[in-house]
Amino acid sequence: MIPRYSRPEMAAIWEPENKFRIWLEIEAHACDAQAELGVIPKEAAQEVWEKGRFEVARIDEIERETKHDVIAFLTNVTEHVGEPARFLHQGMTSSDVLDTCLAVQLAQAGDILLGDLDALLAALKKRALEHKETVCMGRSHGIHAEPTTFGLKLAGFYAEFQRNRRRLKSARHDVASCAISGAVGTFANIDPAVEQHVAEKMGLAVEPISSQVIPRDRHAMFFAVLGVIASSLERLATEIRHLQRSEVGEAEEYFAPGQKGSSAMPHKRNPVLTENLTGLARIVRSAVVPALENVALWHERDISHSSVERMIGPDATVTLDFALARTAQVVDKLVVYPERMRTNLDSQGGLYNSQRVLLALTQKGMSREDAYACVQRNAMKSWEKGKDFAALLKADKKVAAHLDGAEIDALFDLGYHLKQIDTIFKRVFKKA
Repeated sequence: MIPRYSRPEMAAIWEPENKFRIWLEIEAHACDAQAELGVIPKEAAQEVWEKGRFEVARIDEIERETKHDVIAFLTNVTEHVGEPARFLHQGMTSSDVLDTCLAVQLAQAGDILLGDLDALLAALKKRALEHKETVCMGRSHGIHAEPTTFGLKLAGFYAEFQRNRRRLKSARHDVASCAISGAVGTFANIDPAVEQHVAEKMGLAVEPISSQVIPRDRHAMFFAVLGVIASSLERLATEIRHLQRSEVGEAEEYFAPGQKGSSAMPHKRNPVLTENLTGLARIVRSAVVPALENVALWHERDISHSSVERMIGPDATVTLDFALARTAQVVDKLVVYPERMRTNLDSQGGLYNSQRVLLALTQKGMSREDAYACVQRNAMKSWEKGKDFAALLKADKKVAAHLDGAEIDALFDLGYHLKQIDTIFKRVFKKA
């Protein structure tokens, strides 16, 4: 997590001030519940709210001696609250504070990421509708296949990020779980009502059963979803990078006035933002395997997960937040070249109609094997010698025995390939 790839709102979630503020709220709410149960004096609970304070530097100082962050925190709070602080942390264990706090932080991060996805979806929808009928070549294996539209490309990404939003919403819900169950999760020294109260106050669900820690399958799913979202971002970034290649030139990142593309070559306009997004996606995905490995803890608890989460929590969420925001900006400002798209489409003499000719010949009575061989033979001549595909087909006696010139010309109608665009857009944007 470095400033270059951080945005303030997300980064603030992981700052010590926010973490310790959440810890204090958890402890104070637990005191309220304990007071209602008659376990501690109500006056003591009130004192925690009124006098409860902390200083990050002081906590760090105490931890250097205690080698225990929660004890250091409680010691510092006690310095402010005084004698009533003896009722803090009644029946609780460190994981009750740490895990519940992490749940709050991940929920906060999830909410920001959901907002980021909404912004990206809005940009994709706007540009998809704008280029709904902007014809371009569809490619498979990087090779010209059949026509599509640039709007359809973007609509496909819109649908993918809609799925990602649903996944994140579900993962955010599942990870927002509260555990205040004490040592080994038995509630031996604390009433389950305390957990219920803290969960309600912190905006969390009650963990049905915790083993002293909240089960890490919840966290694994959360980070796995972040990894999937990152992969979707990389797919979109890769598409733009390919389209910006000099030989393709169908779209490019916005190049701002005064921007420089190369220290050596003044003519360069490089896809630096989408290349950056590709790299950031790798960082987010790197959190997935450690999160999965955190699931298998020893018995009721160990802390092998702790160091992992202290790093992947901030790194993955801050990085993905930055990447989503950058992607929305790239899409919104993306420069599109419809004329170049049409030039590329027409560059191979109508070869993209090969399937249509194949199907027409089978409809006319030719076997599929013979029709394929006939169409491929002429397609290869067109490919290798740059000759017009339709003209070659018309000159082929086997083809002419089944299709006349007018029928062949009709098979080269571009509109045929685009007739279902409205149907696809209705499917994708029906709930948008």
